[in-house]
Amino acid sequence: MARKYNWKTGCDVEATLSVIGGRWKPILICRLLGGRKRFSELCRLAPNATQRMITLQLRELEADGVISRHVFAEVPPRVEYEVTERGRSLKPIIEAMQEWGKDFKKARLSEEEQVLEAESRCA
Repeated sequence: MARKYNWKTGCDVEATLSVIGGRWKPILICRLLGGRKRFSELCRLAPNATQRMITLQLRELEADGVISRHVFAEVPPRVEYEVTERGRSLKPIIEAMQEWGKDFKKARLSEEEQVLEAESRCA
């Protein structure tokens, strides 16, 4: 897939985001860090993503060497995906994203509860 990112002169954060950026890529990487998965499993684990979007994101991750695709000569055909060594190197980043997301959700829920309490006192 053609990329617009300039690997020679671009920012390092930009380089990272060009590989793992996108709504579904971090989720797919996270799921695959748990072990090899079939396409149908990945679709179930990302129910809000379309099959087409998952396919596109998987192809980009494969092209960047983050995941590998294994096709088995069976009927019906079976395809499985897993993270590569390069993909496993993303584990601390994905874990940091999980931790940040957990803290952010907790803070937002707390803020919303405080607003609801304040509104109920004013009513």
